[in-house]
Amino acid sequence: MKIVEAENRNKTLIEQLLSIWESSVKATHLFLSEDEIETIKKYVPQALNEVPHLIIVEDENKVPIGFMGIDDQYLEMLFISPNERGKGIGKYLLQYGISKYSVNKLSVNEQNPQAKGFYEHMGFEVYKRTELDEQGSPYPLLYMNLS
Repeated sequence: MKIVEAENRNKTLIEQLLSIWESSVKATHLFLSEDEIETIKKYVPQALNEVPHLIIVEDENKVPIGFMGIDDQYLEMLFISPNERGKGIGKYLLQYGISKYSVNKLSVNEQNPQAKGFYEHMGFEVYKRTELDEQGSPYPLLYMNLS
C-alpha cells in the first residue's frame, strides 16, 4: 500500500477513481437511488480534476484502491474501494491528510452512519447540521471538525 499525490490527472486515472467512487457510494450511500447516483456521477470527474490535492492509495500493482481530495485543510472527499474497506486504508489516508495538510474539517451525510462513526473514531466532532446538502437536496449534512 502506497500513498501518491496525483500529478497527472489523466483520463485513465479519473476513470479508475470514478469507478472507486461509484462502487463506494453504492456500498455506503444506501439513501441514494440509482438515478441520483447517476446524476451525481456526472459531476465527479470535474471535482476530481479541480480539487487542489488529490491523494491516492495504490496497491502493490500500482492500482488505485482509495483516494481523498483536500482543499485548504478541508477534506472534500474520501472513498475506498468496497473490497478494500476494513483494512485501515481510510485511517491511513486521513492520518496522512491530517499530518501533511492539517486537515481539520469535513462534512458527511447524516444518513451514512458508518462514515460518521469512522470520523468520530478519528477524533472529529459534529459542530453543525444542515437539513439540505450543498446541492439543495434533502440529505442532511453533518459538519465536523477535529477536536
